[in-house]
Amino acid sequence: MAVTTLTISSRNYSSWSLRGWLLCHLAGLEVEEVVMPSDDPTTRAELLLLSPTVRVPRLTHEGIEVWDTLAIAEYLNETFPQAGLLPADRAARAHCRAVCGEMHSGFSNLRSALPMNIKARYPGFKVWAGAQADIDHIAEIWRDCLKRYGGPFLFGGLSMADAMYAPVCTRFVTYDVTLEGDLAAYMDRILALPAMQEWIGGALAEPEELEELEVEF
Repeated sequence: MAVTTLTISSRNYSSWSLRGWLLCHLAGLEVEEVVMPSDDPTTRAELLLLSPTVRVPRLTHEGIEVWDTLAIAEYLNETFPQAGLLPADRAARAHCRAVCGEMHSGFSNLRSALPMNIKARYPGFKVWAGAQADIDHIAEIWRDCLKRYGGPFLFGGLSMADAMYAPVCTRFVTYDVTLEGDLAAYMDRILALPAMQEWIGGALAEPEELEELEVEF
C-alpha cells in the first residue's frame, strides 16, 4: 500500500501547513510528513507571502495528489465523511464553506501585518487600522457561529472551519490581541486541542529561523 504523505513547510511560520496538517488529524488520517527545507527558494516564497502558488501543503493519498488547503479539506470530507469536517445540515454546510472561503482568500491585511510566528511574543503590539478591521471581522464570524450553532466550536463539533481559523488563534497570542469572553474561550479551546499542542511543540523546537520574519515591531 502506498504511503500517505503530507508535504509541509515550517511549523513555526506556515499557517497553510498547519491547516492542512490539522485537517488530516481531524479526519483521522495518519500521514507521514515530508518537510520542505526552509532554505528552499519556493518554501521561503510561501512563508514570506510572496508566492500563492507553492504546492504546500500537499496530500498524497492512495495515489491521489491534492494541494491547496480548501481542496484538501473537501477531499478529506469526501473520503472520510464520518469525521464531520462539514456539518450535516445543508444550510450549515453552506455557511461553513463560506467562512472557510473567507479565510482562504481574504484577510490580507492581517496576514501581512501579523505574520504567523508561534515562537514570538509581542506584548502591547500596535495593530494598525487595516489589520484591526480584519480582526473585527473574524471576531464577528466567530461570535455569529458560536451563537448560531451553540459551540463549543464554530459549527458545534470540530469542523474544517476550526482548522482554517486555528492559525489565527496562534497569531492572536503572538501579537497580544485581546478578545471578549466567549471568543477568548473559543481560542483557548482550539489551542488546547492535543493536535494543536503537538504542532505548537514542534514549532517551538524548530531550529530554523527566517530573519525577514524576525523583525522588531
